[in-house]
Amino acid sequence: MFNRIKDAVNKYILKYTLKKIGLVLVVLIILGGIFTGGYYLGRGKNIHPGNRIIAYSEEAANVGDAKNGQAIDFNLYWEVWDNLKTDYVDRNMVKDQDLFYGSLKGLAAAVGDPYTVFMDPKESKQFSDDLAGTFEGIGAEVGMRNDITTIIAPLDGMPAQKAGVRAGDKVYAVDGVSTLGLTVNEVVTKIRGPKDTKVTITIIRGKEKPRDITITRSVIIVKSVKTEMRADGIYVIRVSNFNDDTEDLFNLAVNNILLKEPKGIILDLRNNPGGYLETAVMMASEWVEAGPIVAEQFNGNRRNEYPSNGRGRLKNIPTIVLVNGGSASASEILAGALRDYKKATIVGETTYGKGSVQSLSDLSGGAALKMTIANWLTPAGDFINEKGLAPNIEVKLTPADADKGLDPQFDKAVELLKAKKK
Repeated sequence: MFNRIKDAVNKYILKYTLKKIGLVLVVLIILGGIFTGGYYLGRGKNIHPGNRIIAYSEEAANVGDAKNGQAIDFNLYWEVWDNLKTDYVDRNMVKDQDLFYGSLKGLAAAVGDPYTVFMDPKESKQFSDDLAGTFEGIGAEVGMRNDITTIIAPLDGMPAQKAGVRAGDKVYAVDGVSTLGLTVNEVVTKIRGPKDTKVTITIIRGKEKPRDITITRSVIIVKSVKTEMRADGIYVIRVSNFNDDTEDLFNLAVNNILLKEPKGIILDLRNNPGGYLETAVMMASEWVEAGPIVAEQFNGNRRNEYPSNGRGRLKNIPTIVLVNGGSASASEILAGALRDYKKATIVGETTYGKGSVQSLSDLSGGAALKMTIANWLTPAGDFINEKGLAPNIEVKLTPADADKGLDPQFDKAVELLKAKKK
């Protein structure tokens, strides 16, 4: 029986190509358009209503958890399937596609890791669009913190930020529907929508009372790297994500720095939820000339180190890195490496604390599986998961500061670099 079930599953789920992602998301997901759909999982030839194998087959009895001796009877899956198809109060609402993809989502969720997620073809495409930096939505990243959907980072200049959404806001409802008990993907589905439409999210900020924020969705096209050469000789690099365009844009910034020879660099990673691990390694290598940038710890005590590529073109330029609670994953990898090698001073607030690495596996039919495959450590061996990366110099940016347009964290970075010039 087990082989028949396995063959049916394998018909739809093929081997994949891996693309490393150091993501939140915490899943780390940009709110813009994601999640729903499915395919039908056909029964095995001899498994159908009225003709199922009720007892364990010899082979199925050997399948299960070897440690506790529990065997798995796959008839249970079909019993639930058929009961839902036959007896659910509104049978017209029970679709084979939804049952099939819903079961795969549950399979991924069963490991208890919020960063391990099955995505149907629509979700997978929209996730890829997010990494490309083009989508429709409110322009914010969300994740799960203490089982509550949380704003990780509103993107600079996007509708969410303009409407007053801030990093750390807890999302308790979308258009009046509670988010409690929903996955991040389900919340994202409710928030996303076509441009020029409105969505109302109910948020709680700190100890304040709940408030409703209505946001008009828009087309979000984000360049992940923005630069500025200030009149005082300080070069500012703001990195919002580690996306498909980040490596090329960052290389252009480095070439510009070498041409203009600034007195110092401010690398702003605030509210950056992460992205591709390899991009973080490449960027860190511009300051770190030799040695590991990050280490991955896999199951079975397997370990892999990502060494510097040896370029080190920015190694002699004084650098300040700005971080906050919205800096996650690849942002923490980059900041952690520069901190450990003493190539930069970290200023701001403790980072988000995402110490795991995900792979993106392309499955058949356009579906995908984002799965945690390793934990990561800084070059000094620091595992920052859930505790975050503490700055060298803590500077808070309060709601009152934000309301007044003040940025004491950035001001501190400028102050430190000017002091180095004297």
